[in-house]
Amino acid sequence: MLLLFTVILLLAVILTGLIRRYALNNKVLDIPNHRSSHSVPTPRGGGLAIVLAFCAATLWLFFNRQLAGTTLALFASTLLVAAIGFCDDHGEVAARWRFFTHLLAAAVALLLMNGIPLLLIPAPFDAMLGRLTLNPGWLAYPLGILFLVWTLNLFNFMDGTDGIAASEALFVSSALAAYLFYIDRSLCTIALSLAAACGGFVIWNWPKAKIFMGDVGSGFLGLLLGILILLAAQQAAVLLYCGLILFGVFVVDASYTLSYRLFSGQKWYAAHCSHTYQLAAKRYGHLAVLLTCWVINLGWLLPLSLWIFIHPSHALAGLVLAYLPLIYLAYRFKAGHTEFIVP
Repeated sequence: MLLLFTVILLLAVILTGLIRRYALNNKVLDIPNHRSSHSVPTPRGGGLAIVLAFCAATLWLFFNRQLAGTTLALFASTLLVAAIGFCDDHGEVAARWRFFTHLLAAAVALLLMNGIPLLLIPAPFDAMLGRLTLNPGWLAYPLGILFLVWTLNLFNFMDGTDGIAASEALFVSSALAAYLFYIDRSLCTIALSLAAACGGFVIWNWPKAKIFMGDVGSGFLGLLLGILILLAAQQAAVLLYCGLILFGVFVVDASYTLSYRLFSGQKWYAAHCSHTYQLAAKRYGHLAVLLTCWVINLGWLLPLSLWIFIHPSHALAGLVLAYLPLIYLAYRFKAGHTEFIVP
């Protein structure tokens, strides 16, 4: 496992460097505009290195009989999102085609997972009632698709400052790997491989970023992490809550900002730069925001997720407790307010 992690990490580092050279030679650049958090043209599309490195890991596991064919096909569904993202990085793709591809990829993934048992939810009752579960039946399919499309778009919304998306994926996949080590070694290896691929990329993406992830990486990561959380929840229902807590920085920022824009009568679908992390980056800089996210993840969200992993009956209370300070941060930074909307 350690050898695989090291090889995938080095592969991602090398691939990112090669893709950066390709982007520079072919003018695949992110040009600063009024929405941007950067000031100089920067190569984009580096997330392709994460995609390729992760695919190499899954193929190696498959040929070494550590990964079932159905699971390989499941992860292959994420390549639909990577492909449409790659096209968008090289020339803008209409939003309707991107959204259709996202829905298709999420639906295919859910069908390959046999989605009915995915959303077994640990009931947050007291210890006297024990750990109860709720089977949503046929609702698992639309709820599962909604969940996967939302996690996919979380990364599209939140990939706007140096290192933040790759770091979030590195954190969530590493924590999931640690939990899965005790439950499902195959899924643990998959999550660890994703962490290695993200770690190799983040070396290039750390402030000041030498290359951006682009849509090819952000959508792929969002969908893949959503799939991993649901697969983990099949093995232990409490891991759905653990995953949502680990994802807290992205879930709260994106959800609060979108909700504020929607309920305040704004064109919520219009371009803007009013997420909490974007406003904080303008005030304190990219590195400060990135380090703060790591402090929140390691010092707050990880301990809470560990607590509910050990005590599943506290799952709902732990989720609420995890999100409350993040909601307050979004409120204090005035996330979603009209004065920060792009004209």
